[in-house]
Amino acid sequence: MNRLDATFAALKEEGKKAFVAYVVAGDPDMESSLEILKAISEAGADVIELGLPFSDPLADGIVNQMAAERSLAAGGSTKSCLELVRRFRETHQTPIVFFTYLNPVYNYGFSRFQVDAKEAGLDGILLLDLPPDEAAHTEELAEKTSDLHRIQLIAPNTPEERVEMLCKHVEGFVYALSRAGVTGAHGAPAQSVGETVARVKAYTDVPVCVGFGISTPERASAVAEVADGVVVGSAIVKLVEKHAGEPDVAQKVGDFVKTLVAAIR
Repeated sequence: MNRLDATFAALKEEGKKAFVAYVVAGDPDMESSLEILKAISEAGADVIELGLPFSDPLADGIVNQMAAERSLAAGGSTKSCLELVRRFRETHQTPIVFFTYLNPVYNYGFSRFQVDAKEAGLDGILLLDLPPDEAAHTEELAEKTSDLHRIQLIAPNTPEERVEMLCKHVEGFVYALSRAGVTGAHGAPAQSVGETVARVKAYTDVPVCVGFGISTPERASAVAEVADGVVVGSAIVKLVEKHAGEPDVAQKVGDFVKTLVAAIR
């Protein structure tokens, strides 16, 4: 069974909500990134969403854009990020999802990437700029060569017919945005988060995790009241940026993640 499916099934059985932590792979460097991933896992995160560094992350706010730049400057690449996952898998089994754009995956080789990613220990992928209806127009992009789960992104302003279509293709979990816009902790989740979750749940039984604008334990707790899981990214990435180069950066990240996990339990 895919680790994502096993994790969400166990959480449902226990009546718990999922905590999903986002960081950029290779930020601030690969060795530190590996320790950060381990700290996040040991702090109780249920899923790790790992951003694949890319030069033009248009859906990301400035915090995650700068993290991608730091990773690229330190030698981050699709190949080295897959090796990062492989090394993490030597000691930890927390599910990992790549959060990425099509460009780095396509340049790597789309079919090859799916095989190598699964072998490295990846569990899912969210391709931000490749929705399933667009992928269907190209035989190569429509191909699925492994059981790597395809996560779908749904925003509050996604038209009803697209919500229904996306839910037909979703695997693992739905990433529902708490508000429109780019990533970042600069704006609180919209008051309509519950409505967004309800719209999605009308078309699928797959867990719905909500992200964007969740930067504190209080916000995480509020979103957990209406969603199956909570995604926190920029607030964690800011912490990595603040303490990059310090020997205890991983510990500081882990301590912060613990407060978020505790808030949604």
